[in-house]
Amino acid sequence: MEKLRVGFGYDVHRLVKNRKLILGGVEVPHHSGLKGHSDADVLIHAIIDALLGAAALGDIGKHFPDNMPEYKNIDSRNLLLKTKELLLKHQYNIVNIDATIVAQEPKLLEFIPEMIENIASDLDMPEGDISIKATTGEQIGSMGRREGINATAITLLRSIEA
Repeated sequence: MEKLRVGFGYDVHRLVKNRKLILGGVEVPHHSGLKGHSDADVLIHAIIDALLGAAALGDIGKHFPDNMPEYKNIDSRNLLLKTKELLLKHQYNIVNIDATIVAQEPKLLEFIPEMIENIASDLDMPEGDISIKATTGEQIGSMGRREGINATAITLLRSIEA
C-alpha cells in the first residue's frame, strides 16, 4: 500500500568572517560565511530535516550530531547522501522538494540552478522536482540586519509497503 508523507525543515546559522558561504553545495562569493560545526549549509540542512521528518526518522542532530568529530567541517552534501541512504533503507522515495532561503545579501538568483543541479544529482531526482527560491529579510529582524541566513524546506515522500 502506498502512503504519502509530508516533512518540513528549518535551519539558521549566523554569518561570520573568515568562512566560506556554502548554500546548496555552491560556494557563493561573499565577505562572510555561515558559522557551524559542518560547512553550515542551511539549505541542505533544512532539506535533510524535511526528509527525515517526513519519514519520522528524527532530525539532522540525531543522525549527524555536532559533537562528533567526523562531522567537523563536513560537506553537507555528504550528509544529504547519507540521508538518501536512510530513506532508501526505510523504503521511501522523494516526490518533490520546495525550499526557500532568506538572506538580505548576497543576491542568490544566479546560483540557484547549480544548487538545484547539486541536490538533484545527490538525491537521484529530476531537477524539475526541486524548487529553490530566495528572498530577503526586507531589512527586518536578524536576517534583515545581515546577521545570518535561514532556509525552510518542505518535501513529499512516497512509501511503498510490501
